[in-house]
Amino acid sequence: MKAVQIAAPQQMAVVEIEKPELHEGEILVKIEYVGFCGSDLNTYLGRNPMVKMPVIPGHEVGAVIEAVGAGVPDSFKKGMSVTLNPYTNCGKCASCRNGRVNACEHNETLGVQRQGVMCEYAVLPWNKVIPAEGISARDCALIEPMSVGFHAVSRGQVVDNELVMVIGCGMVGMGAIVRAALRGATVIAVDLDDEKLALARKVGASYVINSRTENVHERVQEYSGGMGADVVIEAVGSPATYVMAVDEVSFTGRVVCIGYAKSGVEFQTKYFVQKELDIRGSRNALPADFRAVIHYMQTGNCPVEKLISRIVLPEGAAEAMSSWAANPGKVFRILVKFA
Repeated sequence: MKAVQIAAPQQMAVVEIEKPELHEGEILVKIEYVGFCGSDLNTYLGRNPMVKMPVIPGHEVGAVIEAVGAGVPDSFKKGMSVTLNPYTNCGKCASCRNGRVNACEHNETLGVQRQGVMCEYAVLPWNKVIPAEGISARDCALIEPMSVGFHAVSRGQVVDNELVMVIGCGMVGMGAIVRAALRGATVIAVDLDDEKLALARKVGASYVINSRTENVHERVQEYSGGMGADVVIEAVGSPATYVMAVDEVSFTGRVVCIGYAKSGVEFQTKYFVQKELDIRGSRNALPADFRAVIHYMQTGNCPVEKLISRIVLPEGAAEAMSSWAANPGKVFRILVKFA
């Protein structure tokens, strides 16, 4: 079967691999669409230290059940549209014992610590296959990245009378904006791109700030009555945005960090103490976050057409990735179509 493989930095090609075999307790899915994630872009650029090449990327999946193995619950039927939970959990580490399996110390995400599913077929344990009734296989490929943003809002314990600032309006940041707005919070979206900010307003942001052309601090002070945001969600992963999050959060506020900064970050740590901040990491997503995204998408309110920047065939994946690398700030999701 066909698969897209990254053999070395900036070397991507279509290769032939063996079709996987179905065993007891597993489900064979026919992959229809796979999204390129930021981690895949870093792998392509040679900046992902968790990846050992050659690697098949892909963990944002829209698929259809092809066959069901023995011992799988009867609720899984051939032809169902599904997405995949791409994470593993050991069941033994501190995170797993505390019920936070998304942050398992020994997690292996598809396409990162293990081979991904940017290929025609995949086999997974049935409990990693997530039905998405009424959602097309194409749109199922958007569920996982949005669930990461949904999870960050849960980590921030956002409630309806709070002001939430989301820094970064990519797919993950959009998920955070949607979830915070659904919880009744007032959302400030921050990005460098006016097109992304316009979409952020469409999905629930009450205020938008272009950090390239506006003074972020002045705008946040204006929108917050001089207090700062109750919760700041960092969804970029740069030193500047990490510092911005700490600067703009209110006294006794919460900062939730999703993005990985690629270099050291220098903070005025006095703010940690003076503001008595809660600074929290947010990693991956829990099954409840997947279910919440699916419920949101089933309402028909998700602007899926605007979140999909481009659809390419496997043979066009390398060119698409190269284009994304040249202009990352303009892309939501590139999907590779196998069906």
